[in-house]
Amino acid sequence: MKNIRKSAEPASLTVHRCQANADYDNYVEKDDLRASLLAEQGHLCCYCMQRLRWIEGDRRMKIAHWHSQAGYPAEQLVYRNLLGACPGNEGRPLDQQHCDTRQGDRDVAFNPAEPVHDVERRIHYLGNGAIEADHADFDRDLNSVLNLNHPRLKANRKAVVDSVIADLGRRPGGRTKGEIEALIREWITPEDGQFREYCCVAVYLLSKRLNRMN
Repeated sequence: MKNIRKSAEPASLTVHRCQANADYDNYVEKDDLRASLLAEQGHLCCYCMQRLRWIEGDRRMKIAHWHSQAGYPAEQLVYRNLLGACPGNEGRPLDQQHCDTRQGDRDVAFNPAEPVHDVERRIHYLGNGAIEADHADFDRDLNSVLNLNHPRLKANRKAVVDSVIADLGRRPGGRTKGEIEALIREWITPEDGQFREYCCVAVYLLSKRLNRMN
């Protein structure tokens, strides 16, 4: 899970919220919202960091409410509460769902778009691709609510772990501090506005190696 720096909300959302009887369902210009969410999230799912797309013929994106519409109706048009999420195996059995599809109306302890929550600091990645959190409630959410240790997601993160390990061991004698810093920059720098999938897994591992060197 990656911290999200919220930008200015789309003008159409601001205008709509000022209308009488405005709610999320009668907000018709949702493509404006999708464009804003894609841009500020670097085209990654707010929860699992898979690639998001919303183009003709390839629409793999949902608009998620961190606080659900059912539980928090006053927040249904609050921009900080709105996130871009992957389809999360929508339509499949509950145990195969993940991210917003799996979450439904349940709460998640920390919002990746809330700076004080700083989700990146709370999350750890293991060598087998598993994700865990240092906060008990958040760790429960990652597993029971969001199902981020779904086998496919875990395998995808494991592939990134293996890639990082290969990069670190590619040169005899190991990588220098400067080389590791360069690898981190590669992973945190978007290309054409898009971050690499599961980028926080690589940054976490490389930062651990760098900290040991320091």
